[in-house]
Amino acid sequence: MPELPEVETISRGLQHGGNGICPIVGKEIEDVRVLWERTLSNGTERSLRKEIIGQVIRSVSRRGKFVVVTLESDTLLSHLRMSGDLRVELSHDSLGKSIPVQKHASLMIFFTDDYRLAFNDPRKFGRAWFTHDSQDILGKLGPEPLDLSLTAARLHQMLIRRKRQLKPLLMDQAFLAGLGNIYSDEALHLAHLHPLQPSDRVTEEQTIQLLKAIRDVLKEGIKRNGASIDWVYRGGEFQNHFRVYQRDGQPCAICGTHIQRIMVGQRSTHFCPYCQRIN
Repeated sequence: MPELPEVETISRGLQHGGNGICPIVGKEIEDVRVLWERTLSNGTERSLRKEIIGQVIRSVSRRGKFVVVTLESDTLLSHLRMSGDLRVELSHDSLGKSIPVQKHASLMIFFTDDYRLAFNDPRKFGRAWFTHDSQDILGKLGPEPLDLSLTAARLHQMLIRRKRQLKPLLMDQAFLAGLGNIYSDEALHLAHLHPLQPSDRVTEEQTIQLLKAIRDVLKEGIKRNGASIDWVYRGGEFQNHFRVYQRDGQPCAICGTHIQRIMVGQRSTHFCPYCQRIN
């Protein structure tokens, strides 16, 4: 579930602290444990321990839906998928007794200061990569929607070349990095574009509105620490400001028409049939 605003919130917390997250920048890695072998997409626990122990974390950032942990020589990437979460916690209590890892922990990184970074993932879809060159994985992603190098003119050319339905295209990480089900629904409603609108029929003016809408909803999501709509992600409040997502049957805030829910690419999609019409 975590999309760009949720991953950005987690990354900022790991970098600077805040939103209940302890920063990990400057910590030295003492040990690592892979508790669910499929979590590590390349290599083994043995090879990871050989490479990562002793390295210091230099920074934490985000690319698309990836959390990017930059080490002294290498990079650790994680993708939270449906239910993943990253938490920083103590390894021992005040009496020196080891604190048990959580039931759904799939990867643990231990630091020399007795803290640890836990990758918890109840559904076991999340993945991590240890790489010497992060572009091997991140290089396949599309542009960042908040990057000012993504102009409306560039986005319009991207849209008309694809000739696909808008909603699935916006969620395609090779097209645009970071958007998922929630924020694509919200952005399309704000831009007054139907989720099934063919991308090659989006006008230049509509593209300007779409890019602005995408950035507006993402910035609002980041401002509110993302959306907390189930037991997976915590701390966000953007769910209290949804325009259409999970509001099927409720009135559109613009026109009063009831929000509809349809399935697009096996994903629930929410829109206003009056405000969002196909050209």
